[in-house]
Amino acid sequence: MTSEPSKGDNVYFNNPESGAEMARLIDQDRYITEGMGGLLAERSNDFSGIHRILDMACGPGGWALEIAYTHPEIEVVGFDISQAMIDYARARARVQGLDNASFRVMDMQKPLDFPDDSFDLVNGRFVLFIPTSFIPAFLKECMRITRPGGTIRLTESEWTAPSTSPAMEQMLGLIGRALKRVGQSFSPSGKLVGITPMLRSLLKDAGCTNVQHIAHVIDYSSGEPVHDAFCKDFATVYRLMQPFLIGVGVTTQEEVDRLQRQMEAEMMRDDFRAIMFILTAWGTKP
Repeated sequence: MTSEPSKGDNVYFNNPESGAEMARLIDQDRYITEGMGGLLAERSNDFSGIHRILDMACGPGGWALEIAYTHPEIEVVGFDISQAMIDYARARARVQGLDNASFRVMDMQKPLDFPDDSFDLVNGRFVLFIPTSFIPAFLKECMRITRPGGTIRLTESEWTAPSTSPAMEQMLGLIGRALKRVGQSFSPSGKLVGITPMLRSLLKDAGCTNVQHIAHVIDYSSGEPVHDAFCKDFATVYRLMQPFLIGVGVTTQEEVDRLQRQMEAEMMRDDFRAIMFILTAWGTKP
């Protein structure tokens, strides 16, 4: 039986119990799904043949709850390390009368508390923030709980979203260096996270067959419909990451405060241009 994780177990760079982090993830979930073309865009949002889904590190449960609402015939389970996130997801499921959705506190760095061959689809979106050395063991667990013929689906992005903001570029550089320093980056230099080019090989190494991937691009330049939402998200996440960046020694409070102010001003300029790349990879369990 997997025990509830302690705060010391958490490798997430923001406080997972933070109300600000929850609010950020609630908003982010919606526009990321829209930007990716729907809940399961690579299948043209076709859920036929899928009866039970697991959403790993589900946060406040947005993706899982939307599936449960639109597909009442599908059972959806979500887990997260944060008790606050799970309490929120459970409350939403209860208010919406979604008896086909359930949520549990669980730590993805430990054996997952599900029987073998439990799910038709095991989904993880922005979940590989764990140490890179642990990812093979984690994906082995994903394979164990996926039914034969089922799918493991991973969606990730690089922190280095290209933009015309010099301060954002500097901030992203600090994040890359910090993640490299704590062993949560595949990049040889620390300039990137390096997770996107690894997704297919990680799934293949885990034993998946028919591994494929699809890319999505979201334009959040000034004047685009998602500009304000993305800028709010980035401003919040970078502010919440300040203790992590300072704690691992890649910056100072003075420097990160200066970059934060400059970045927020640059994102509001009429000539601000920026895009975000997202990659989804999936494979089949033989």
